[in-house]
Amino acid sequence: MSFDLELSPDLIHIRDWVHEFAADVIRPAAAEWDEREETPWPIIQEAAKVGVYSMEFFAEQAGEPSGLGMLVAFEEMFWGDAGIALSILGTGLAAASLAGGGTPEQMAEWLPQMFGTVDDPKVASFCSSEPGAGSDVGAILTRARYDEATDEWVLNGTKTWATNGGIAEVHIVVASVYPELGSRGQASFIIPPNTPGFRQGQKFLKHGIRASHTAEVVLEDVRIPGRLIVGGREKFEERIARVREGKSSKGQAAMATFERTRPTVGAMAVGVARAAYEYALDYALQREQFGRKIGEFQAIAFKLADMKARVDAARLLVWRAGWMARNGKAFDNAEGSMAKLVASETAVYVTDEAIQILGGNGYTREYPVERMHRDAKIFTIFEGTSEIQRLVIGRAVTGLPIR
Repeated sequence: MSFDLELSPDLIHIRDWVHEFAADVIRPAAAEWDEREETPWPIIQEAAKVGVYSMEFFAEQAGEPSGLGMLVAFEEMFWGDAGIALSILGTGLAAASLAGGGTPEQMAEWLPQMFGTVDDPKVASFCSSEPGAGSDVGAILTRARYDEATDEWVLNGTKTWATNGGIAEVHIVVASVYPELGSRGQASFIIPPNTPGFRQGQKFLKHGIRASHTAEVVLEDVRIPGRLIVGGREKFEERIARVREGKSSKGQAAMATFERTRPTVGAMAVGVARAAYEYALDYALQREQFGRKIGEFQAIAFKLADMKARVDAARLLVWRAGWMARNGKAFDNAEGSMAKLVASETAVYVTDEAIQILGGNGYTREYPVERMHRDAKIFTIFEGTSEIQRLVIGRAVTGLPIR
């Protein structure tokens, strides 16, 4: 098989289409919605109208043969603005959880409801983290109990840091059914809209990605039909039986979802980093000091060189992970975590350097690199911190139980 990094005509079309939407619709609205710290429903509706927010769009890009469709689209969207892009694409995490483990019947019923319609778009939320269980997903305290008499699951607990939490049409909640088994005793549950006992808690005011809604969700004796355990109860109990017998199992619900989505998070970070690099480059080619373009000064040129090299290196790691996932290649060396680690730390580095190149201007809200810098930091935190990524990679490459 030949080795080719050139994008296919279809991928180029997707890239240019999403880039146009990001440039024409997202970027002009970015500063306003960052200040408002509200979900940009009008922008989400525009995305639905042009087709970049729909179940079909996600499915088509996820099934693209090279594995790069979703990555190319996400990079362009986050190039536009991270907060608005996450509002548009945050549903993807819940959709990935359902698509990765749900039954055909569950996917047919609930995936369309996650996205809504062009005239009335909806969002979905994946709820895993808790006040005492972020990176340590095995410490999840939310409990799910099966009530034989009514054929219902009863859930109690509190989730935090949930993107679209409380405003979503459909929530996917990770809960522990067999606490004695730790993370291997967990399952995901579909919470339909307007379910009694389910409510939004605190909405968080954040450092960055302010246009994306992040909140707690509270479950108090939430009852859902027995069929709403993702994958079905029979399949779940079969897995638990294997665990109790000491046989291998693919394990718990949250990490399975994160492993599938880490390359896409890397693509998001690459988009933010690229946006900051491009803005800083344009600025360096126009700004004059001491009678010269500042880009002529070695101190600035070297910064730009490092920024460009790191953005391109991060993208290559992201693309490799996407290609491996699409072609069924095992992440034997934690390639998904590598992509997420390098891309997220690249975003922080590049946006910081962009501010430095702009100087005092870069520190003001009159210039977008200030917002990009605030947005970039989240990529080293959510869906597995940089420290967790290093732990995962370290275990993979050494084979040792690193702690």
